[in-house]
Amino acid sequence: MTQELSRTTKNDTKNDTENDKETHMKEREITARRRAIKGGMKLVAAALAVMAGTMAAPAGAQTATQTANWPNKPIRIVVPFPAGSTTDTVARVLSEQLSKSLGQPVIVENKPGANGLIGVAEVAKSPADGYTLLVTNSSSITINPQVYKRSNYKPKDLAPVALVVEAPFVLVANPEWAKKNSIGSVGDLVRYATRNPGKLSYGSAGPGNIAHLSFAMLNNREKIQTTHVPYKSASQAEMAVISGELETAFDAWNGLPQIKAGKLKPLAVTSPKRMPQLPDVPSLEEAGVKPFDVSFWLGMLAPAGTPPQIVQKLYEITKGVANDARAKSVLSQQGEVVMIDPVNFAKRIEKEDANWAVVIQREGITLD
Repeated sequence: MTQELSRTTKNDTKNDTENDKETHMKEREITARRRAIKGGMKLVAAALAVMAGTMAAPAGAQTATQTANWPNKPIRIVVPFPAGSTTDTVARVLSEQLSKSLGQPVIVENKPGANGLIGVAEVAKSPADGYTLLVTNSSSITINPQVYKRSNYKPKDLAPVALVVEAPFVLVANPEWAKKNSIGSVGDLVRYATRNPGKLSYGSAGPGNIAHLSFAMLNNREKIQTTHVPYKSASQAEMAVISGELETAFDAWNGLPQIKAGKLKPLAVTSPKRMPQLPDVPSLEEAGVKPFDVSFWLGMLAPAGTPPQIVQKLYEITKGVANDARAKSVLSQQGEVVMIDPVNFAKRIEKEDANWAVVIQREGITLD
């Protein structure tokens, strides 16, 4: 009787401990989401002010003078990545169009370093006068501020202008490995991972990278265990899957040629709908992984507090790039040209920031 009571007490204690851990994890996720939403609300409010500003006179004479004389000197677009990068290509297309429309030089300045932190922080701290702009990617806005300890900016420090292009990721596998293991769908991949905990290896461009977080999200949704192998770049991770060094990865838009050449087997796309370029490949949500909506985007932002009229004018000019056949052709190589307005761009950032906060908190990802 005493032994049975002892065993019962131990089991109760174990269950209480497990319940406490689960409750603590849920509380951390809720806290992370609340913090992200709080910051996002400020971002959306600022963007709404942009739209309101196009229908009402400026609040003060200083703002009126500032917007009336803008631009009366060169404008610079900061790109937090090297010359020749995808982000740089988009920035140069936009700078050409802005310069033609505004009658002022629009200079692209590359400020690479610390995975984009240096360039973004510089713009966040610049005067909000319409003469300093930022063209960057989604990771630098919604992920980096949450994973890097040394990040000294938040999404609320920037005013969204235009989300220019976006592209989903493609869940791919090594074709030979997939054939050998009868992997023809997401369901097959999940079943393999379930039967072989930790054996399935995937690559990304490093810890905290959007492809890494996307797979962490997949792991959580499907309750599977996989092994993350970080590389220095997305192209290296892609080549690792092609060579058979790894079984799978989330591949970016520029991996489409490798997919169409049969060097990578596509299993699903991360957008809610199928990609026109891969009409036979289902979305992850179609495959039963819900919810799952992840895309990589490139957009233009300005320092928070930039006059609404300036932000709106920048958006209208940027949107016009889609009407230039040559410019649109260049942009289309980076993703789908969407030209989302300031308000909806702000809502997009708010949503992504909150979603990634949950994943980052749950995985305990922090980088120096």
